[in-house]
Amino acid sequence: MSETWGTMSDDEVEAYVRRNGLDRLIPFEGATSALGLYENIEPANKTPLAAQWRDLARLHDLVRRRKVTTVLEFGVGKSTLVLAHALAANESDHGDDVTANLRRANPFELHCIDDMQEYIDITAGNLPEALRERVTLHFSRCAMASFNGRICTLYDTLPDLCPDFIYLDAPSQYSVTGDVRGISTRHKDRLPMAADLLAIEHFLLPGTLILVDGRTANARFLRCNFQRNWSYAHLEDGDVHLFELVERPLGKHNRRQIEFCLGADWLQALAD
Repeated sequence: MSETWGTMSDDEVEAYVRRNGLDRLIPFEGATSALGLYENIEPANKTPLAAQWRDLARLHDLVRRRKVTTVLEFGVGKSTLVLAHALAANESDHGDDVTANLRRANPFELHCIDDMQEYIDITAGNLPEALRERVTLHFSRCAMASFNGRICTLYDTLPDLCPDFIYLDAPSQYSVTGDVRGISTRHKDRLPMAADLLAIEHFLLPGTLILVDGRTANARFLRCNFQRNWSYAHLEDGDVHLFELVERPLGKHNRRQIEFCLGADWLQALAD
């Protein structure tokens, strides 16, 4: 899972952005260019959110380097455009091999879930026509809930797919409805605490990578409650958390996918 985005200079990040054509997807005006979308700090206090190009470039690079085939994104926004662009590039480079050799029901698809229709609509409007068919935007209510007695949040419905890359950047702590025993993340001193990945953990395939954007308390909650063999890294410079499911393949189809996407060395490391 090692990567160097936390230590790369702004010039190096910009070079990656321009080399991969991301500046044609989203206007590049410096490492933290504002793009006119909004961050939901509170329902009544929406402020422009600058483009975090280091984070966006990291997402794009991970999807490309790992030959990711299917992405599940919690939240929508500029990251949606970048993830879709990376999947399109993966299909261009590897589509024939994936179709011929891997068992993937949703190849090169991006599925995004959000409980805020406003942002789904904004993102849909910003998607270039060439990327729209590979992106499915799902609306679902998100409510306070509990998981094994721990108070958390859960979406009512999730996309029915098996991703090999998951990006967790939602829900907003302020948009979640309801309470459990009087507790809600809408309190200003609370923190996001999504438990959806715990509920589907047993369905995920070895080799799956999860990136949690910020949300350190949520990442710690996941780490404490995951039951399978996840490697974990907190990249403090970028404030992101990476979880990789490091287990022996479930069978020949999963093995073939790991060998193709992550390489034989990934499998060899399990035996060492």
